[in-house]
Amino acid sequence: MATDSAFQTQYRQEFLEAFEQGVSLLRETCTTEAVIKGNQAVFLVAGSGSATATTRGINGRITARSDANTQNTATLVEWHDLVRKTGFNIFASQGNQRAMMQMTTVKTVNRKIDSLIETELATGSVGIGATGTIPNISLIMNGVVKLQNASVPWDNNITFLTQPSFLAYLMQTTEWASADYVELRPYANQDANWRDRPTTYKWNNMIVIAHPNLTGKGTSAEKSYMYHKAAIGHAMDTAGMQTFADYEAEQDYSWSRATGYMGAKLLQNAGVVVVTHDGSAYA
Repeated sequence: MATDSAFQTQYRQEFLEAFEQGVSLLRETCTTEAVIKGNQAVFLVAGSGSATATTRGINGRITARSDANTQNTATLVEWHDLVRKTGFNIFASQGNQRAMMQMTTVKTVNRKIDSLIETELATGSVGIGATGTIPNISLIMNGVVKLQNASVPWDNNITFLTQPSFLAYLMQTTEWASADYVELRPYANQDANWRDRPTTYKWNNMIVIAHPNLTGKGTSAEKSYMYHKAAIGHAMDTAGMQTFADYEAEQDYSWSRATGYMGAKLLQNAGVVVVTHDGSAYA
């Protein structure tokens, strides 16, 4: 039966990016090494071994000692993400499917960088908090004391890698935003160096990063980490992330691949504090 209307559906050709982590938030917080060739990168941690100064012996000689040299090996592994779509699917689908492929492969490998780093941070044996512990300032100060007791320098290389829930609790305290405690206004995120990363702040001389993909997210046993840059290493081949895209004419498909040769390694256990807490109220 004829009608007086013929409705049409219009599909927007420009696609919107799905909500997902697309860049590495953690590589800059690590000691990084560019590997020219090989599958291992060795990080040397050198110190006195907590030596104490001595007086000259009764024989008139000064006692000699050796330095403590610890070699830590990060093993590089190849990590890939490959997307393939037929020519017909690209032709018949909404949006620029080739651009989507290239975008999503890069994001996937970037997420792997952070996953490798967190896996190593989680092996740290210095832990505070517990399942069901509500995040608070006292818990943060406990981590600060743990690091300072281990002689970790409180410089600009400290990172507090936190669950979004911990940051939510922190932002409700006067110590976070009151001018009585801080000069930078974290709510305004006024530090120009971090304006392109809205989940990153500077507070108490720490870089505070709220990460969307940490262990235990949304549970009563979330994991956050406070650590020094010299406590964790990340190695990657000198070429960095490889990104390729092409078209296969014989089988009529397009593909996009992102690849990284990389690995992470805990370098100094005393420089990492693993914080367990309850974020379930904000799940």
